[in-house]
Amino acid sequence: MAIAFIQEFTIQDRSTANYDAISERVRRGPPAEGLIIHTAGFDDDAGVFRVFDVWQTREQAEAFEARVMEIVAEIVPPGTPAPVRAASYELHDVVK
Repeated sequence: MAIAFIQEFTIQDRSTANYDAISERVRRGPPAEGLIIHTAGFDDDAGVFRVFDVWQTREQAEAFEARVMEIVAEIVPPGTPAPVRAASYELHDVVK
């Protein structure tokens, strides 16, 4: 069953320096097994920077999250605000 994964961060400024540094490190590693689509961008109406992914399975999403969190710990300065929302849910349908 495909899984949606969402993280939202309150917009503090329009800098994507942390996101870009993490993304660059992730792309240097092995491909993210099971990733169907990854998106990230500002939702000004909601006041958040949103990351939205779709994965083939929950296990693949969780394995990738563990890999990313190691990189986050190395890059993101202490005291950086955590996501205001982090959620996942099974998808009824995915059209490619």
